[in-house]
Amino acid sequence: MARRRGTVARHAHLRSPHPVAQFGKILAVCVAVVVLSAGGVGAYATYDLAASFADVVVDLPDQQAVPPDIGAIEGGVNLLVTGIDECEPDFAYLFGARCTGADRTSRLNDVNLLVHISDHPRRVTVVSFPRDLITTLPSCTRPDGTDTGGGTAQLNTAYQGGGLACVVKTISALSGLDIQFGALVTFGGVIKVTDAIGGVDVCLARGIRDRNTDLDLPAGMHTVSGITALEFLRTRYGVGDGSDLSRISNQQQYMSRLARKLMSEEVLSDPARLYKLAVAGLDSVTPTRSLANPFTVVQIALAVKDVPFDEIVFIQYPTLTDPADPNRVVANEGAADALWAALATNRPLELTGDVGARGGVVEVTPAPADPAAPSTPETPAPGEEAIALPPSITGSTAAQETCSGGNLR
Repeated sequence: MARRRGTVARHAHLRSPHPVAQFGKILAVCVAVVVLSAGGVGAYATYDLAASFADVVVDLPDQQAVPPDIGAIEGGVNLLVTGIDECEPDFAYLFGARCTGADRTSRLNDVNLLVHISDHPRRVTVVSFPRDLITTLPSCTRPDGTDTGGGTAQLNTAYQGGGLACVVKTISALSGLDIQFGALVTFGGVIKVTDAIGGVDVCLARGIRDRNTDLDLPAGMHTVSGITALEFLRTRYGVGDGSDLSRISNQQQYMSRLARKLMSEEVLSDPARLYKLAVAGLDSVTPTRSLANPFTVVQIALAVKDVPFDEIVFIQYPTLTDPADPNRVVANEGAADALWAALATNRPLELTGDVGARGGVVEVTPAPADPAAPSTPETPAPGEEAIALPPSITGSTAAQETCSGGNLR
């Protein structure tokens, strides 16, 4: 059976290098740990990293740690990566009023990524949930043992109601999926990891000027690191229509380009840089107990190491404008049901919508392919016809190249 492309034809595609770390910092750390373990950097270094990773863990109700193994993890995997907006002492000076005003003590789950890794055949789908999503929050237990009452609220308040476990519980209810693993990262951690690999190359189709984050970059390619990388990830008013949906699309571009940098010879052939990356990453991640052993992270990495880039899909959770507040969104339940049903079939996904929401990113012409690079199979196994997602669902694959839709003409 001839395969339909996993994306609509007008989207540009890149060649597929080895794709271990396509979905953000936690699996970027996987790459470092895998290489450290297999590349001879030293057993003591690996042990030292493992010990530091398990210093602080978060318990999820009724979930046990996965027994470490030397092979890929068995079955399907659901992992929630939550990015927290907080005023860390080491970086508070960078955020001005955010860390001196009335909200300086708040801790909000502003980035919520559900990473779904299917059972055989392995595919990876990363679903980004908007921080401005109005939804029903479940009843959760705070760190002091008291219970929250749940109710309707903005998604990014779930962490304040009961920590990482409450965010996992909320996303699990929205998706209907059992989430076995979770990881909490901070914006300060983003700075450390980006610096550890020497910056990330990002593309701007138009320039970005955002007085809220102090980001000011002209159109073109830029290597961002340190505070500039964080400003790029946090910018909202500098891309698309200034919405959180535009920002998510921009963050997805960063994740794809981070993966390409991580898998480049510049990083993989430098043991010292890999160790620095692992230290920075593990020092910045708070895992759930089920993920506390870094070799469990390695098992997850091994499960996806052979997934081609066009089978690693970044999707934005489908939403509609909130009738009660034009600055907030609510679930597009019909489209969301179609997404979860498609994932349950474990067939290729065909993206028929735009590459990004509200102009956050635009398609670009792909770079010339490397003739020596391994090719991605164009035809799936028999019976693997792709499932077309509704056009209201935006997203792209890791095989596509996009650029930020900045606010400067």
